[in-house]
Parts: sequence; structure tokens; C-alpha cells
Amino acid sequence: MSRLDELVQELCPNGVTYKKLVDAVSIERGKRVVRSQLSTSGKYPVYQNSLTPLGYHTDCNYSANTTFIIVAGAAGEIGFSDRAFWAADDCFAIVCPEGVLNRYVYHLLLNNQNQLLSKVRKASIPRLSRSAIENLVIPVPPLEIQREIVRILDNFTELTAELTAELTARKTQYTYYRDKLLANSYKGEIKQLEECCDSIADGDHQAPPKADSGVPFITISDIDERHEINLNVTKYVPDEYYNRLADKRRPQKGDVLYTVVGSYGIPVYISENKKFVFQRHIAILRPNNAVIDSRYLYHAMNGTAFHRQADLAAKGAAQKTIGLASLAKMTVPVPPLDVQNRIVNVLDNFEKICSDLNIGLPAEIEARQKQYEYYRDKLLTFAENGNTILSRAEQSRAEQSRAEH
Repeated sequence: MSRLDELVQELCPNGVTYKKLVDAVSIERGKRVVRSQLSTSGKYPVYQNSLTPLGYHTDCNYSANTTFIIVAGAAGEIGFSDRAFWAADDCFAIVCPEGVLNRYVYHLLLNNQNQLLSKVRKASIPRLSRSAIENLVIPVPPLEIQREIVRILDNFTELTAELTAELTARKTQYTYYRDKLLANSYKGEIKQLEECCDSIADGDHQAPPKADSGVPFITISDIDERHEINLNVTKYVPDEYYNRLADKRRPQKGDVLYTVVGSYGIPVYISENKKFVFQRHIAILRPNNAVIDSRYLYHAMNGTAFHRQADLAAKGAAQKTIGLASLAKMTVPVPPLDVQNRIVNVLDNFEKICSDLNIGLPAEIEARQKQYEYYRDKLLTFAENGNTILSRAEQSRAEQSRAEH
């Protein structure tokens, strides 16, 4: 029998009390700050509409080891800060009384995150209402049981954090060596993309006809963090539309796609011949393989030096765009083809180690995360003892109903 089983049998053999979150803890809205009060670095991070700090403040309004919920923007995201921080007005902080551990509430909220996300109102700015948070029902076992659950679950999260840090270090190492290889792979030989490609085009500038089936229609959102295209889409165009497109706009194996509007600067290597179409937000480059290897071009366009060129080329206020003319003038180092092939072999192997979800650290991280979620659900599920606490409004309605009868 585990230590947790012993505690449950000793302290709550008949189940535990469930409460609405609003009756178990204090849910406090943060205080607004303006950008003039923020800096790019500092002692106290400011959380507003995401788990990434909006900036840093000279003051804090919540102490370290506090759980918080984002209610606008990345609405429904659950955070936990191990340092003092400033919660802005779209960030709700959880303040716990004696008898409730803040870290325990953090794991509970993660376990119920899908329920919260289902309550997010989708609009121009997604929002999560206070009532959706307050009405979440949670188990509140004795403090000793909360501590033991936190200890077990934190062991999982610490291991995942260590693996994630190692993966981040490997990716940083990959970026360093990729940039070194690209920088040292030529002797003054730099070419513009238009000198390396047979064609540089983009997708159709007109909205394509819709179809229930046919050729997949992809957007930038269908490109994942591994620079791969998810073709399991819900949008299609008729085969006739695809057949009418110019050849340079119909992707084929060896082409390189490049996002040029909004989330610009993401290269994608086309590794197989599969039909799909896209609009002008994505450019398509057809390398001249007598000059440059397609896979080498993909790696070069993913390099730090090329990203800097993209930042300089992107124009516009609301939505940054790299024009095709500007893209064509951007440059890459072009060593002899045999050198390109050697670089590709090195970088492909390194990228696979860093990115392939079927091997190495990413697979281990994914497995640990699933293990954590499995045990979190198991550990945070209790039998009710019949003493579930209603909210004050529900208690009032129940008392009124009893009086009427």
C-alpha cells in the first residue's frame, strides 16, 4: 500500500468534500498596468494575456508560489509562478486559505483545463468568464493528502522540465552548428534566391472555390513547429481548380515553401509528391538543382542569417509581409554541390534528433507528459463523502425551496 493510500484510509475513508472553487479559495483579479510602466527585464514579471510575461515591473502584487489563470487572449491557460509577480487585469490569481495548498490547486486546474477551455467565449479576443472559474467543482481532501499528491505530481513535472531543458539545449546547439556550417561552407560565393531557383511564386491571390472533397487547401496555421504540413485539413478545392493552376504554383517534391505574410519566415521542404494548394500568404520556390540542393536551400532559409534578412524585408504595420521581389533578392551561401550534400547529411541527422517525435528526447517528453496526466487524473479523483459544499447562492435557493415545501 502506498503512502497516499494509507493517508486516504486514515484521514478520509468515507470520501472527501467537494467545493466550488469560489468557496475553497479566493479568486482575485489583477490590476491593470500600462506599457510605460514596463521594462524588457527586471525583478517582477507581469502576466496579462498569456503565460509569457508582458514585460517586467518594479513592483509585485502576488507572492511567489501562486497559481494564476489567464482570462483573455490565451484564455484558459493555467500558470504557476515560483517568483513574486504582477498580475494584470486579465490575469486572475488564486489565493488559498489555510488548509488548501496553492500548488495542489494548480494541478487541479490543469486537470480541469479542458472544461475551462470549453467555456471560453470565442470572439476577436477570446475570453473566459469569472463565473466559469468560480463554478468549477474541486475535491478538497485533508492537507496531508494534498501535500502527498503535490509531491508525486511535482516529481513528474520536474523530470519533464529537465528533459525539456535538455531538448532546448540541443536545439540551441543545433542552431549554433547549423549557422557555423552555413557560414564556413563557402569562399565568398553568395547568391540571390533568384539565381538559385527556376521559379519563385506564391499561391493564388483569389479566393479558391470550395469543395467537400478534392485537393487539400492549406494555410499557415497548417504548418507545425517542425516545419511540416498537416494535410488532415477540413478545406478542399475541386480537382479542376488545381489542374488550372500554373505549374510553378503546384507543389512537387523538392520544392521549398516559405511563409511571407503574418507569421513570415517559416521554410517547409516538400518531401513527397502530394497534391495541395495554398494562397498568397505562402511562397513556393523551385530550386535549380544544378546550382543548389533543395534540402540545403531549406536549411539555409532556416538559418539565423536568413531570418535577419527576412526581418529587414518584412514590411507593413498590421500584418508584416515579404514581397516576392524582396524574397528573390535575399541571399544564401552556395558552396559546391558535394559540400552542400555533406552539410545536409549533418543537419538532417541533428534535426531528426531534435524534432522527430518518434525518437529521442521529444518522445520521452511526450511519454512523461502523458504519464503525468494519467496519474494526475487518478490522484485527483476521490469518492464524495456527501458533504459537498454548495455556493452561497445555491444554499439560499435550497433553503428557500425547503421553506416553500
